[in-house]
Amino acid sequence: MARRYFGTDGIRGRANRVITPELALKVGQAAGLVFRNGDHKHRVLIGKDTRLSGYMIETALVAGFTSVGMDVLLTGPIPTPAIGMLARSMRADLGVMISASHNPFDDNGIKLFGPDGHKLSDKTESKIEELIDSDLGKNLAKSDDLGRAKRIDGVQDRYIEFAKLTLPKAVSFEGLRLVIDCANGAAYKVAPGTLWELGADVISIGVDPDGFNINKDCGSTDLAALCRKVREMRADIGIALDGDADRVLIVDERGHVVDGDQLLAVIAESWKEDGRLQRPGVVATVMSNLGLERHLGSLGLELVRTPVGDRYVLEQMRTHGYNVGGEPSGHIILSDYTTTGDGLIAALQVLAVVKRGDKPVSALCHRFEPLPQILKNVRYQKGKPLEDAQVRSVIASAERKLGLGGRLIVRPSGTEPVIRVMGEGDDRSLVESVVDDVVEALSEVAA
Repeated sequence: MARRYFGTDGIRGRANRVITPELALKVGQAAGLVFRNGDHKHRVLIGKDTRLSGYMIETALVAGFTSVGMDVLLTGPIPTPAIGMLARSMRADLGVMISASHNPFDDNGIKLFGPDGHKLSDKTESKIEELIDSDLGKNLAKSDDLGRAKRIDGVQDRYIEFAKLTLPKAVSFEGLRLVIDCANGAAYKVAPGTLWELGADVISIGVDPDGFNINKDCGSTDLAALCRKVREMRADIGIALDGDADRVLIVDERGHVVDGDQLLAVIAESWKEDGRLQRPGVVATVMSNLGLERHLGSLGLELVRTPVGDRYVLEQMRTHGYNVGGEPSGHIILSDYTTTGDGLIAALQVLAVVKRGDKPVSALCHRFEPLPQILKNVRYQKGKPLEDAQVRSVIASAERKLGLGGRLIVRPSGTEPVIRVMGEGDDRSLVESVVDDVVEALSEVAA
């Protein structure tokens, strides 16, 4: 059954249009009722990124949770992975992150984490959806059972210490000059602070949030400023986070981008050498490059693919015992430490390899030649373009042309009204041709 509110990464949409105070209030009430089990006093931890609409949504969520008898702890701006970690370590019944991740400032979203720090299952999200659409008024707490809300201090310091402890005590980044771009987002304080405390010479950009500039011309979705700064400062490496810091991309000393697939290869090889891989493989999505799959195969490692979305990567990791997984976009999940993608912790693992390798980042972080891969988006207003008979026929024809030497992935985005068309193979001209054919067919029915 199609879900009304939840997508692949929580609830997300235009602030005050889709993500309204009314919806946030109901989400707080519904989620609070689902996780209000037992006689103890229940607590929910709420963090956010730096979007202007975060104030509005935070206040509405507080009203929702307290109205069903849950106490609320407010952290202020903090990375999404920190909420998963803190919910677990502080024994909260629920963790909430107010963020639309890499989206522009006028979007926002609500991500929910269980008491184990993991994102909620489809089954639990469905229960919350049912309650959102029900008569919640009859389930409100009595007047003397209402919850309280307060802001808490020290959570950023706790996260910094947690991040540092993912490295051996002897590791120091002294002698490394790096540029960190925090996307004017949730990690604008904790990421530069962590790197400085580990000894690096830190140059920070994207650390002046004003409510409107999150992900704007900065961060992992727009690397031009970081590339320029790395070259200007003659830095050894550049690190780009997104708005809620659950993803990371790297820029080498020449200003060239290193994507999530290369980072997975770097970490997987390092962990294999150190005997840290729980299973001989890596979990990635259908969007990861065939070049990564072939490279890992040459090392005796398997690439296990899942649908797009870090939650599906993590589910596969948990079910089958893998401890490294991620996406080309830079969601890197290292389950020895985290319950979701964590851009800062993934960056620390890469920096440890760089420091130990004593070679330029361009040499250390380029592990394989990616196959030509073309990704295009087709925006649509309504309907289901992928169900059109002509579109299906064009897709089938494109798959036949690529054959066994390539792949074609056509899928709707889980966070916006867009169809994503990705093709890859050894023959770039063929890949471009089949992708353009599919895009043209989709555009005709999506207009």
